[in-house]
Amino acid sequence: MKLKITLIKSPIAALPKLRATVAALGLRKVGHSVIAPDNPAIRGQIFAVKHMVKVEEVNE
Repeated sequence: MKLKITLIKSPIAALPKLRATVAALGLRKVGHSVIAPDNPAIRGQIFAVKHMVKVEEVNE
């Protein structure tokens, strides 16, 4: 199973650590989505920026 992560809020006013986390997830602009594997590392990054992203499960 994989996760579809979509940026729904701009990280401009966020703390630098959270901006770096958004960039590490591969998200660039508001509305941009990426497909990532479902593992504890990705889940931890999502938890840190959960107020800025929307997450959906994708079966492939």
